[in-house]
Order: sequence, then C-alpha cells, then structure tokens
Amino acid sequence: MTEQILCVMLAYGEGRELEPLTRRRPKAAVPFGGNYRVIDFPLSNCLRSGIRRILVLTQYRSHSLHKHLRDGWSIFNPELDEFVTAVPPQGHNGGHGYRGGADALHQTIDLIERNSDREVLVLSGAQIYRMDYAAMAAFHREQGAEVTLACIRCREDEQLPPVPGVEMDAGGRIRSLTPPGEGDRWRFMEIALFERDLLVEALRRDAADPGSGHDLSGDLIPALVREHRVMGYEFGAASGRVTPDRYWQKLCSLDDYYRSNMDLLRTDSPLEMYQPDWPIRSYRSQTPPARTVPGHSSNEGLFVNSMVAGGTVIAGGGVNHSILFPNVFVDDGGIVEDAILFPGVRVGEGARLHHCIVEEDVVIPAGEQIGVDPERDRERFLVTEGGVVVVTADSFGGEE
Repeated sequence: MTEQILCVMLAYGEGRELEPLTRRRPKAAVPFGGNYRVIDFPLSNCLRSGIRRILVLTQYRSHSLHKHLRDGWSIFNPELDEFVTAVPPQGHNGGHGYRGGADALHQTIDLIERNSDREVLVLSGAQIYRMDYAAMAAFHREQGAEVTLACIRCREDEQLPPVPGVEMDAGGRIRSLTPPGEGDRWRFMEIALFERDLLVEALRRDAADPGSGHDLSGDLIPALVREHRVMGYEFGAASGRVTPDRYWQKLCSLDDYYRSNMDLLRTDSPLEMYQPDWPIRSYRSQTPPARTVPGHSSNEGLFVNSMVAGGTVIAGGGVNHSILFPNVFVDDGGIVEDAILFPGVRVGEGARLHHCIVEEDVVIPAGEQIGVDPERDRERFLVTEGGVVVVTADSFGGEE
C-alpha cells in the first residue's frame, strides 16, 4: 500500500565526525556493510513502507550522493507522482546554504506546500536502522497527533548516541525535549511526522524569529511541543513489519562507524539484514562473483566470517572477520583481519592489515604492516581512540 506521505530526508551534513572518510563525500554517501551507502537504509525504509515521494536535501560535496541516487534509486515512476529528488539549497533568505534542519526545510517550503500529501516525514539520511514508517503513521492518525516523534528507550546497559532526551507522560504525549544526556531514558531519534499545514506554519514562524537557531530539535520542535499535541512513537516495539531488532546508529565517530560494520559479522548480529521482505536496496555495479584462487606460491585464497562483495579476488591471501567492498584484490600471502576495505583496494603480496579502515582505491604496498605496531601507525596514519587505523590515498603519497 502506498502511503500519502511526503518524505524530506536531510542529507546535507558534512559529517566531520567521520573524517577523513567524508573528505570527498557527505556522511550519507559513506560506504557501509560491503554493498551499501549509509543513505540506503532510510531510503529502503521508505520504499518498504510504501513512501514513494522523497526529497533528499543535499549540499556538502554532493556529487557522489547525487550519482548514487541516480544509479541506484531511479526506480520510481514520475507518471504516478513517485520520485526521489535531490534538492540543493534553494537560495532563500539571502542565498546561503542550509543552516540547520528548520532552515533547510524552510528553503524547500514551496516544494512541501505544492505537494498534495497532508503529512510530511522528516528524517536524517545518515543513520543506520530499519523501521516501518507506515506503522508510525498509523499510530500518528490513531492518536490524533499533530506531530509524532520516533523515540527509543535507553536500557540500563545501553549507550545511545548523544541526541535530545524526551519527557513523555503516561499517555505518550511529549511534554518537553531535554539536552542530550538529560531527562528521561527516552531519546528522540530525529525522525518526525508532521501534519503538513502545521509544519509550514511553524517553519515560517521560525524563519521570522531572529532569536532562533533554526534547528529542528533545538528550536522548531520544542516550540510545537509547548502548543500542540506531539506524541511519542516507540521504536523497536512489535508494531510494523520489521523484525524488532531495535538497532539504531547515528555514526557519531569513526569508532561508531567501525563497530557498526563489525556488528554485521556477529553470529547474533543486532542488525537483521536478512529479513526476506525488508531487503536493503542499493546500487550494484556489474561485477563478476567474488572468488578465491591459489597464489603463485600455491597458497589457497580463503576467507572466514567475512562479507566479500562482487568483483573481489583473494589470490592466495587470507581474510578473517572483515568487510570487503566490490573489486578488492588480496595478493599472495596478504592477511586481512578485522578490517573494512572500500571499493578498489589492492593489498600487496605479504602485506598484513589488522583493525583498520582502508579508503577507496588505496594500494597497500607489498610487505606493508598496518595495525601491528601502534606507535608506527600513529606516525603515519590517523588512529582513533578505539585503536582503529584509517588509511587514505595520501598515506602512501597518492592524491586524496
């Protein structure tokens, strides 16, 4: 069933917390899980939820994201009023770029008003989770809500991303948003469903307020909470068609990014990627199947507990507990462990990679050792607080 909802996806952020992976792409376009980009998760949620009208607000280094949307998401039929459309800043308010969520929405207010849908779903394009938005919309209507916020309850043993807290009464009505780390154990996931006319009115009022920071969570939504019926929808409950794994990652650091990828390799992976009726869609390049072959030394190529994408060849090397994107090559005697290798990486003969992220098209020289000697790694590469080594093209004298 197609939902009568317009989705506005915020994908304009620089993602400085993921540098250097975001030096040439926005956070939403960062590769994830061997075959995907981060934005594929919320886009797939829309597709499976029956939401067929999606505006993707883009800004920072947007070419790779636009290309991905063109190549992987040109699947809707405009004759049926279906679309995924990239929307750069529209030049309102003096021609500046997007300066916060409320400002970004205000700059697209003409597109929102022109659309016939009476509800507008606003969410981030840079989070990893699976969610049935149709179930949230049904709750919104049943409750007679004017705004509904998706919320997750933080369990005693959980560390959730630094997002606003939510104070909710016994009936599920939201009474206030609190600064990150404060208030109740409910957290706002930065997913909100609005009645369209109310959103348009609130955006105009916020844009005219010289004291507003034009932030969605900090300004616009708190003002609505004070004056309107704003309800909280529990993420990860039994409602909806998604198996309730409760997995949600905002990717606030390189360590978060690394852990989220490694989560996919766990026997009991907290993110259910294999639900038959909720697959994650992405662009798939036309590559031959991955293969293992003997190297020139007659060592057999092998991989264990790893995700290995198409076009990858392991020629006498060994891969363990790692994620390899398309067209990776591991030469004879090369060892890759606990690593994430982006598309086109080449691992030279006898090289050893451990606990690292290697950027796209990087060539690792024969015999190189990365993730083995921490002191030497810190002299040459970025090493995160969690000890993950991040290898980019300029690490070996190439162009970033």
